[in-house]
Amino acid sequence: MPQIASIGEVMIELAPAGSDADKELKALSFAGDSYNTVVTLARLGVNSAYVTRLGEDAYSNEIVQRLRNEEVDTGAITRSASAMPGLYMIHNAPDGEREFLYWRDQSAARQLFEDDQRNQALSAYFAQCEWLYLSGISLAVMSDEAREKLLALLHAYKANGGKIAFDSNYRPRLWASAEKAQQANMAVLAITDLALLTLDDEELLWGSKGNPLSEANTRYAELSIDEIVYKRGADDVIIVNGNAETRVAVKRVENVVDTTAAGDTFNADYLASRLLGGSAIEAAREGNRCAGVIIQHRGGVIDKATFMNHRAEFTVL
Repeated sequence: MPQIASIGEVMIELAPAGSDADKELKALSFAGDSYNTVVTLARLGVNSAYVTRLGEDAYSNEIVQRLRNEEVDTGAITRSASAMPGLYMIHNAPDGEREFLYWRDQSAARQLFEDDQRNQALSAYFAQCEWLYLSGISLAVMSDEAREKLLALLHAYKANGGKIAFDSNYRPRLWASAEKAQQANMAVLAITDLALLTLDDEELLWGSKGNPLSEANTRYAELSIDEIVYKRGADDVIIVNGNAETRVAVKRVENVVDTTAAGDTFNADYLASRLLGGSAIEAAREGNRCAGVIIQHRGGVIDKATFMNHRAEFTVL
């Protein structure tokens, strides 16, 4: 039985791959925040599953095969005869920061949780899992009705003793309004055990009067979140457990090529460490290590051997 199931959307990825005369070359792969995280979890030895909806096309078949090659359970992936995976393109600035361009309106993942019969099967599948993981993007790509059905499934799962990890991962273009995103995020955070938040996203979603960390802590103080982790790029990771706050330094990485999936990869290693018995500080250090590897390469998911080799070599403060 999977120890953790990740819920969301995987897309066809076109990442920069150099140039040829007047042509810009792109490398085709597959990525998406929840997909990036589940693949990394599996690579780190956690029994993992992916929950999404795909088409019946060649690229959907390849996505399933790649997940199986990574030893990710695909038993909760459903298929649509009328839709295909979405597509996104990465554009990088010289410092490695990225811009995403999306084509996802007809994505099969948008149909996830719309059908009550499929939801019954998913509910039974969730009951086998110790943890569920999802993100603000997981919420954003589905309809309001489907989101409400997912929330009902999460409440039932939580009531039966399941644990929920959530990354708010805010992308304004995916939401009709910031207010709708705020409502959806708070509904999930109210039943979240481990929140993996990017402080820049928090400020973008909620605004700030000058101290986004303090404002976020105040905002979530009344919720029953056991552990909140704030990712802050190259600045210290901040872990909040009740009234206790711990900072973990981020080792500087010189060769930053592409920051795509840095947060997703951090989440995976943090979760893996915690699920395998590590402390919050150890988990943050491991998360920093993994993120430090991924940003030295292009794309959301890099070659497994490259990832594992570099991760072993990357030293932590």
